[in-house]
Amino acid sequence: MTDAILVLNGGSSSLKFAVFEARDGLPLLLRGNIASLGGHPQLHAEAVGDRPEILKSLGEGPIGIGEAFAAVASLLADRDLLRRIDRVGHRIVHGGRDFTQATPLDAPALDALARLEPLAPIHQRINLDIVALATDLLPPAMQFGCFDTAFHSTRPSLAKIYGIPRAMTEAGIVSYGFHGLSYSHIASRLRDRYGAGGGGRAIVAHLGSGASVCAMDTGRSIATTMGFSTLDGLIMSTRCGALDPGIILHLLQDWKLPTDELVTLLYERSGLLGISGISGDMRTLIGSNDPAAAAAVDLFVYRIGREIGSLAAALGGLDTLVFTAGIGENAPSIREKIGVAAGWLGVSVDHDRNRSGKEIISLANSRVEVLVIPTDEERAVASQLLPTPTPRRAKPSITLPSQRKH
Repeated sequence: MTDAILVLNGGSSSLKFAVFEARDGLPLLLRGNIASLGGHPQLHAEAVGDRPEILKSLGEGPIGIGEAFAAVASLLADRDLLRRIDRVGHRIVHGGRDFTQATPLDAPALDALARLEPLAPIHQRINLDIVALATDLLPPAMQFGCFDTAFHSTRPSLAKIYGIPRAMTEAGIVSYGFHGLSYSHIASRLRDRYGAGGGGRAIVAHLGSGASVCAMDTGRSIATTMGFSTLDGLIMSTRCGALDPGIILHLLQDWKLPTDELVTLLYERSGLLGISGISGDMRTLIGSNDPAAAAAVDLFVYRIGREIGSLAAALGGLDTLVFTAGIGENAPSIREKIGVAAGWLGVSVDHDRNRSGKEIISLANSRVEVLVIPTDEERAVASQLLPTPTPRRAKPSITLPSQRKH
């Protein structure tokens, strides 16, 4: 019996997985993750049905994505799920301009997606390596890519272009936006709650180790803080966020910083880690008495408050504010601080509701309804594969000017 969808969601330090029945409602058969691949990796599988929760160490040292995938494959075999899987959905961070819906991952599509690796160096290679591993494990199953950039393809053209020569824009140097699978899930939840209006003029804050904010009008992306790459916008765990391009020129020309060191600086040594000098983990910073930790938290909130104002301007007002992802779902003090920063827009957060884990955390008289909604990128991927998408030949993706791969 082949009636199940496997979803794989790989990141720089984790591998999330889920299996759903391929029918209306997408009943969950298995969900879990392997976290901390860089050291002390652990396999966690949620309790589903009559199956108990699993929490198992995978060793003391770091493991690669191949070893993590092997642990997932072993769990699927133990649960007798391998024979049921007829399609595999992969979260792929960058789809460029041409991949705007679930796409069969044939050789031309994979080649086109590999050429986008310089735009998402932390994630794209890992995503494509997982596709190869899943193809070897399940050769009869169809492999599909679902793209973080696709949700933002509906934005107006003015929200996508930069003030650079037109030839560069036409070559693909435009704003793509990311975290789209998370935003598409939140948009569906807002439609469930509010109907077709989807919460009206809504701003969704996806706040995790990677962080962005998206303006939606009736569930469609209008503007977002990430642009050409996953470096843009908010300050993140180890990524710099929006930066004056003159700083890059200064580091290259005056500091003579090699390109590979610049990449490491911007992606891995900046953000909350760089500002605090302590950690990129918000939980550690909130729990610290070090003034540098407080400064990092304050700057994180300040930049989010500024971006919410900018996105509210793009929407012409604000009806709904949603928090999601790791920090957004689990850090009430950060939500409260952001609520204060956005108070001028009519946001009023109820202290008690915010601290007690309610879905609606705004005061009854707040002009803006404020919600906390858990994201579910795996379900968003599975929903795009139900029913099975019609295979189509992928168009060749953009060819960028000479760029090194990292």
